[in-house]
Amino acid sequence: MATRTRTDKGSVGRGGRPARADALRLRQRILEVATELFLAKGYGSTTIEAVAARAGVSKRTLYHRFDDKSVLFAAVVHEIIEQIRPPAGVPLIEGATLREVLRRLAGMILRAALSPPAIALHRLVMAESARFPELVRAVHGDGSAREATTLIGGLLAREPRDSMLSVEKRAFAAEQFIFMVVTLPQRRAMGYGTPMTAAELDVWADKTVDLFLDGCRG
Repeated sequence: MATRTRTDKGSVGRGGRPARADALRLRQRILEVATELFLAKGYGSTTIEAVAARAGVSKRTLYHRFDDKSVLFAAVVHEIIEQIRPPAGVPLIEGATLREVLRRLAGMILRAALSPPAIALHRLVMAESARFPELVRAVHGDGSAREATTLIGGLLAREPRDSMLSVEKRAFAAEQFIFMVVTLPQRRAMGYGTPMTAAELDVWADKTVDLFLDGCRG
Protein backbone atom coordinates (compact mmCIF):
# COMPACT_ATOMS: atom_id res chain seq x y z
CA MET A 1 0.00 0.00 0.00
CA ALA A 2 1.31 3.44 -0.92
CA THR A 3 1.96 5.77 1.96
CA ARG A 4 1.28 9.49 2.15
CA THR A 5 3.90 11.82 3.44
CA ARG A 6 3.54 15.27 4.98
CA THR A 7 5.67 18.32 4.45
CA ASP A 8 5.31 21.88 5.74
CA LYS A 9 2.32 20.71 7.80
CA GLY A 10 0.24 19.88 4.74
CA SER A 11 -0.76 16.56 3.25
CA VAL A 12 0.81 15.59 -0.03
CA GLY A 13 -1.08 13.94 -2.81
CA ARG A 14 0.00 12.10 -5.94
CA GLY A 15 3.25 13.36 -7.38
CA GLY A 16 4.28 15.01 -4.10
CA ARG A 17 1.95 18.01 -4.54
CA PRO A 18 -0.22 19.23 -1.65
CA ALA A 19 -3.95 18.69 -2.00
CA ARG A 20 -5.73 21.86 -3.10
CA ALA A 21 -7.41 22.45 0.26
CA ASP A 22 -4.09 22.02 2.07
CA ALA A 23 -2.38 24.35 -0.40
CA LEU A 24 -5.00 27.03 0.20
CA ARG A 25 -4.66 26.67 3.98
CA LEU A 26 -0.90 26.91 3.68
CA ARG A 27 -1.15 30.06 1.58
CA GLN A 28 -3.58 31.57 4.07
CA ARG A 29 -1.25 30.79 6.99
CA ILE A 30 1.65 32.46 5.20
CA LEU A 31 -0.46 35.54 4.49
CA GLU A 32 -1.67 35.77 8.09
CA VAL A 33 1.89 35.61 9.40
CA ALA A 34 3.16 38.08 6.78
CA THR A 35 0.35 40.52 7.63
CA GLU A 36 1.18 40.34 11.32
CA LEU A 37 4.90 40.89 10.76
CA PHE A 38 4.56 43.64 8.14
CA LEU A 39 2.13 45.66 10.26
CA ALA A 40 4.04 45.12 13.52
CA LYS A 41 7.65 45.44 12.37
CA GLY A 42 7.40 47.33 9.07
CA TYR A 43 8.26 46.33 5.54
CA GLY A 44 12.00 46.92 5.74
CA SER A 45 12.44 44.96 8.98
CA THR A 46 10.38 41.98 7.88
CA THR A 47 12.34 39.29 6.08
CA ILE A 48 11.24 36.32 4.03
CA GLU A 49 13.19 34.15 6.47
CA ALA A 50 11.15 35.50 9.41
CA VAL A 51 7.85 34.93 7.64
CA ALA A 52 8.82 31.37 6.67
CA ALA A 53 10.01 30.54 10.18
CA ARG A 54 6.88 31.96 11.86
CA ALA A 55 4.61 30.16 9.38
CA GLY A 56 6.48 26.90 9.87
CA VAL A 57 7.44 26.46 6.22
CA SER A 58 10.68 26.39 4.28
CA LYS A 59 11.89 29.35 2.26
CA ARG A 60 11.55 27.20 -0.83
CA THR A 61 7.88 26.60 -0.06
CA LEU A 62 7.28 30.30 0.45
CA TYR A 63 9.11 31.31 -2.73
CA HIS A 64 7.11 28.70 -4.63
CA ARG A 65 4.00 30.78 -3.83
CA PHE A 66 5.41 34.32 -3.75
CA ASP A 67 8.30 35.32 -6.01
CA ASP A 68 9.74 37.89 -3.61
CA LYS A 69 8.88 40.13 -0.68
CA SER A 70 7.16 42.75 -2.82
CA VAL A 71 4.84 40.09 -4.29
CA LEU A 72 4.09 38.82 -0.79
CA PHE A 73 3.30 42.35 0.37
CA ALA A 74 0.99 42.91 -2.61
CA ALA A 75 -0.87 39.73 -1.63
CA VAL A 76 -1.14 41.00 1.95
CA VAL A 77 -2.56 44.32 0.71
CA HIS A 78 -5.13 42.47 -1.38
CA GLU A 79 -6.07 40.33 1.61
CA ILE A 80 -6.55 43.39 3.86
CA ILE A 81 -8.67 45.18 1.25
CA GLU A 82 -10.83 42.08 0.78
CA GLN A 83 -11.37 41.96 4.55
CA ILE A 84 -12.47 45.59 4.88
CA ARG A 85 -14.61 45.89 1.76
CA PRO A 86 -18.37 45.32 2.15
CA PRO A 87 -19.46 41.66 1.87
CA ALA A 88 -20.46 40.50 -1.60
CA GLY A 89 -24.16 40.42 -0.73
CA VAL A 90 -24.34 44.02 0.49
CA PRO A 91 -25.87 46.32 -2.16
CA LEU A 92 -23.65 49.32 -2.85
CA ILE A 93 -26.11 51.36 -4.88
CA GLU A 94 -29.20 51.66 -2.76
CA GLY A 95 -31.32 54.75 -2.22
CA ALA A 96 -34.05 56.82 -3.82
CA THR A 97 -31.84 59.80 -4.62
CA LEU A 98 -28.21 60.41 -5.55
CA ARG A 99 -27.67 61.99 -2.15
CA GLU A 100 -28.95 58.89 -0.35
CA VAL A 101 -26.73 56.62 -2.43
CA LEU A 102 -23.64 58.79 -1.90
CA ARG A 103 -24.37 59.06 1.81
CA ARG A 104 -24.54 55.27 2.05
CA LEU A 105 -21.28 54.95 0.12
CA ALA A 106 -19.63 57.58 2.34
CA GLY A 107 -20.47 55.51 5.41
CA MET A 108 -19.03 52.36 3.83
CA ILE A 109 -15.86 54.19 2.75
CA LEU A 110 -15.33 55.58 6.24
CA ARG A 111 -15.86 52.22 7.93
CA ALA A 112 -13.31 50.63 5.62
CA ALA A 113 -10.72 53.42 5.73
CA LEU A 114 -10.88 53.78 9.52
CA SER A 115 -10.77 50.06 10.33
CA PRO A 116 -7.67 49.04 12.35
CA PRO A 117 -6.11 47.02 9.47
CA ALA A 118 -6.57 49.92 7.04
CA ILE A 119 -5.05 52.44 9.46
CA ALA A 120 -2.12 50.11 10.18
CA LEU A 121 -1.51 49.62 6.45
CA HIS A 122 -1.69 53.37 5.82
CA ARG A 123 0.84 54.02 8.60
CA LEU A 124 3.19 51.45 7.10
CA VAL A 125 3.00 52.88 3.59
CA MET A 126 3.39 56.47 4.79
CA ALA A 127 6.42 55.57 6.93
CA GLU A 128 8.32 53.46 4.39
CA SER A 129 7.19 54.46 0.89
CA ALA A 130 10.20 56.76 0.38
CA ARG A 131 12.57 53.79 0.82
CA PHE A 132 10.27 51.25 -0.79
CA PRO A 133 8.18 52.83 -3.58
CA GLU A 134 6.81 49.38 -4.38
CA LEU A 135 4.54 49.76 -1.33
CA VAL A 136 2.56 52.53 -3.02
CA ARG A 137 2.35 50.52 -6.23
CA ALA A 138 1.02 47.54 -4.30
CA VAL A 139 -1.74 49.56 -2.66
CA HIS A 140 -2.81 51.48 -5.76
CA GLY A 141 -2.35 48.49 -8.02
CA ASP A 142 -4.99 46.49 -6.18
CA GLY A 143 -7.76 48.20 -8.14
CA SER A 144 -10.23 48.90 -5.34
CA ALA A 145 -9.81 52.67 -5.68
CA ARG A 146 -10.52 52.46 -9.40
CA GLU A 147 -13.62 50.41 -8.69
CA ALA A 148 -14.89 53.09 -6.30
CA THR A 149 -14.24 55.98 -8.67
CA THR A 150 -15.86 54.09 -11.55
CA LEU A 151 -18.92 53.39 -9.41
CA ILE A 152 -19.30 57.01 -8.30
CA GLY A 153 -18.62 58.32 -11.81
CA GLY A 154 -21.36 56.04 -13.09
CA LEU A 155 -23.78 57.43 -10.53
CA LEU A 156 -23.04 60.98 -11.69
CA ALA A 157 -23.60 59.94 -15.30
CA ARG A 158 -27.14 58.88 -14.41
CA GLU A 159 -28.09 62.32 -13.10
CA PRO A 160 -29.46 64.69 -15.80
CA ARG A 161 -27.44 67.69 -14.63
CA ASP A 162 -24.27 65.78 -13.85
CA SER A 163 -24.39 63.73 -17.04
CA MET A 164 -23.23 66.85 -18.91
CA LEU A 165 -19.83 66.40 -17.31
CA SER A 166 -17.23 64.66 -19.45
CA VAL A 167 -16.02 61.19 -18.49
CA GLU A 168 -12.73 62.72 -17.31
CA LYS A 169 -14.51 65.27 -15.12
CA ARG A 170 -16.78 62.64 -13.61
CA ALA A 171 -13.73 60.51 -12.76
CA PHE A 172 -12.02 63.55 -11.22
CA ALA A 173 -15.15 64.39 -9.22
CA ALA A 174 -15.38 60.81 -7.98
CA GLU A 175 -11.75 60.86 -6.79
CA GLN A 176 -12.34 64.17 -5.01
CA PHE A 177 -15.41 62.75 -3.30
CA ILE A 178 -13.37 59.89 -1.84
CA PHE A 179 -10.62 62.28 -0.69
CA MET A 180 -13.20 64.60 0.88
CA VAL A 181 -14.81 61.74 2.78
CA VAL A 182 -11.63 60.04 4.00
CA THR A 183 -8.75 62.46 4.42
CA LEU A 184 -9.51 64.38 7.62
CA PRO A 185 -11.09 61.48 9.56
CA GLN A 186 -8.15 59.29 8.57
CA ARG A 187 -5.58 61.87 9.68
CA ARG A 188 -7.31 62.25 13.03
CA ALA A 189 -7.47 58.47 13.45
CA MET A 190 -3.70 58.39 12.90
CA GLY A 191 -3.06 60.86 15.71
CA TYR A 192 -3.24 64.23 13.96
CA GLY A 193 -5.88 65.45 16.38
CA THR A 194 -8.57 63.59 18.30
CA PRO A 195 -10.22 60.65 16.48
CA MET A 196 -13.79 61.41 15.46
CA THR A 197 -16.63 59.80 17.34
CA ALA A 198 -19.35 57.84 15.53
CA ALA A 199 -21.69 60.85 15.85
CA GLU A 200 -19.05 63.20 14.45
CA LEU A 201 -18.43 60.86 11.53
CA ASP A 202 -22.14 60.86 10.71
CA VAL A 203 -22.21 64.65 10.65
CA TRP A 204 -19.00 64.72 8.62
CA ALA A 205 -20.42 62.33 6.02
CA ASP A 206 -23.64 64.34 5.73
CA LYS A 207 -21.83 67.64 5.25
CA THR A 208 -19.31 66.14 2.82
CA VAL A 209 -22.01 64.69 0.58
CA ASP A 210 -23.95 67.98 0.58
CA LEU A 211 -20.84 70.00 -0.23
CA PHE A 212 -19.86 67.58 -3.00
CA LEU A 213 -23.28 67.73 -4.63
CA ASP A 214 -23.36 71.53 -4.38
CA GLY A 215 -19.98 71.65 -6.12
CA CYS A 216 -21.07 69.30 -8.91
CA ARG A 217 -24.28 71.20 -9.52
CA GLY A 218 -22.98 74.69 -9.04
